[in-house]
Amino acid sequence: MSCFKNLLTCVNFRKISWFFGLITFFFALGLPQAEATQYKRKHAKSSKSTVVAKRNISRTFVAVKRKTAVRAEIIPLRPSFGHIAGLQGSRDSLDLKSSVALVIDQDTSEVLFSKNDKAVLPIASLTKLMTGLVVSEAHLPMNEVITISQEDVDTEKGSSSRLRVGTELSRGELLHLALMSSENRAAHALGRSYPGGLSVFVSLMNAKAKLIGMNDTNYAEPTGLSSKNQSSARDLAKLVNVAYGDPLLRELSTSPGHQVAVGKRTLQYNNTNRLVKNPSWQIGIQKTGYITEAGQCLVMQAKVAGRKIIMIFLDSAGKLSRIGDAERVRRWVESTPISPIVSAPFMGPLLNERVALVQ
Repeated sequence: MSCFKNLLTCVNFRKISWFFGLITFFFALGLPQAEATQYKRKHAKSSKSTVVAKRNISRTFVAVKRKTAVRAEIIPLRPSFGHIAGLQGSRDSLDLKSSVALVIDQDTSEVLFSKNDKAVLPIASLTKLMTGLVVSEAHLPMNEVITISQEDVDTEKGSSSRLRVGTELSRGELLHLALMSSENRAAHALGRSYPGGLSVFVSLMNAKAKLIGMNDTNYAEPTGLSSKNQSSARDLAKLVNVAYGDPLLRELSTSPGHQVAVGKRTLQYNNTNRLVKNPSWQIGIQKTGYITEAGQCLVMQAKVAGRKIIMIFLDSAGKLSRIGDAERVRRWVESTPISPIVSAPFMGPLLNERVALVQ
């Protein structure tokens, strides 16, 4: 009997052990799957957080970028004197981009086109045309060597120059670079080295202006960097006419390019007016100019449709606008019939004003 009970106890214990073993087996099978599911949920949550974070970062970056762009757009540019005076709003039949324009027949004094031609504005490097005229008429030796000094360095606008302090060039080469490439240190050195010094030179510039009838003109220095150098289109037309009579100024101002030897270096300079290289243009004399206060400027004499035409453009808004205006005027002159007119001494009373196109 005792043996039988022991046998039953042994059998029940085995059943119970088998039962728990079976449960443990199934639990063990389900555990990896549960862990995998839990891992996937955690990973998905982590990925979602990463995506959200990335989106937030991206949005923040875009916001900053947009804010920066807005700030850049509201920075005002310094306006020219012509813009301040409201001249850039003037309309004309040729749709010129220059605030001031004057077109004259050189042989007859006939004003073909005028736009704000009496406005007195800064003229920038157009100044160098008078600088060249005073130097040329002084008949100083063109082969005399002049040294660029610290005094020739621009302190007005801080502009750069390839003519370093200590550079030695002849007066003729300095004049060439000033008229062709608008070299500021070259122009200043020409005035500084003039007999009597810079102050005498500037006084001669103003005296010459008065002599040829430029009554609205004032020169403060020989480069044009100062906004105190001012004139009107009518005065500048008189200057172009007189300067055209000087063969040296005609040659140097229309030179396409020039090389100068500076120590061991050879410097290539080019004309600031791209029209001199254009074979469709016959330019007798020219000069460009730019400072912020003056805008883009251009004066020149050219032969158009068989006529000698003087063109003056002041305070043009864009760098190429003055060139575009010259092209527009040329096409207009070529398409305009030549009417018989009475000759008059150039730049006397501006008679025969056939058109006044400012609206």
